[in-house]
Amino acid sequence: MDWHRADVSVPTRAPTGSTAAYVYGDEAALLVDPPDAGDALDSLLSDRSLAHIALTHHHPDHAGAVAHYARETGATVWARRGRASAFEAATGITPDRLFSGGTTIPTDAGPVTVIDTPGHAPEHVAFATDGAVVSGDLAVAEGSVVVGAPEGDVRTYLASLRRLHARNPDVLLPGHGPRIETPRETCARLINHRLARERRVRDAVHDGAATLDEILEAAYEKDLTGVRDLARGTVLTHLEKLAVEGAISWDSERAAPNPAE
Repeated sequence: MDWHRADVSVPTRAPTGSTAAYVYGDEAALLVDPPDAGDALDSLLSDRSLAHIALTHHHPDHAGAVAHYARETGATVWARRGRASAFEAATGITPDRLFSGGTTIPTDAGPVTVIDTPGHAPEHVAFATDGAVVSGDLAVAEGSVVVGAPEGDVRTYLASLRRLHARNPDVLLPGHGPRIETPRETCARLINHRLARERRVRDAVHDGAATLDEILEAAYEKDLTGVRDLARGTVLTHLEKLAVEGAISWDSERAAPNPAE
């Protein structure tokens, strides 16, 4: 059985202006990432019996209607183990059950397996069935994914992309934009993009840029109107990664080349 998708208009920084919710199953179905209640999603659920609700991550444009559909259907609400309090803060509802990487959620169409994919957000997961992965904000068909402070972590994001690349699914079903028919190529493209940005940040530091804003100006050669805060958060996560790896020093205010490098 295939996943079924409803695109819901919702306030989001994604250029699509909408977030995709996904449903798997008919008689005991799983709903992933209900961003808001609306006709498209209500129609998708109208002839199904909803048994489970889960999120790829807690950002508002993915989590806005969890409480609504839980109240309407009595479905079991799942959250990532260790992040239940954050889930409740984001959704307004206490989860019924907790999952970890490798947990399977039962549906009438077969089990759905949870895959750990942190990086865009610390609790980020994906949901896999035979050949398909609902990948949330891990990957997009075009452009790139924001991995920015304070929640983003470039090291874990790259590891998540590599994990998915190794898994080699047939298709990725993202939270924004069209389905991804070339998962391995897309993962490789996003890894290369992120490493290229990292080289720009590192080169900026080695060329004398020290403050976050100086490094930002050197690392981006385009107009950042409307997205400067996202780019700034991205540069910060790269600085944190480079500092952890010993490539630079960073004291939260100023960066400098590592003399040992």
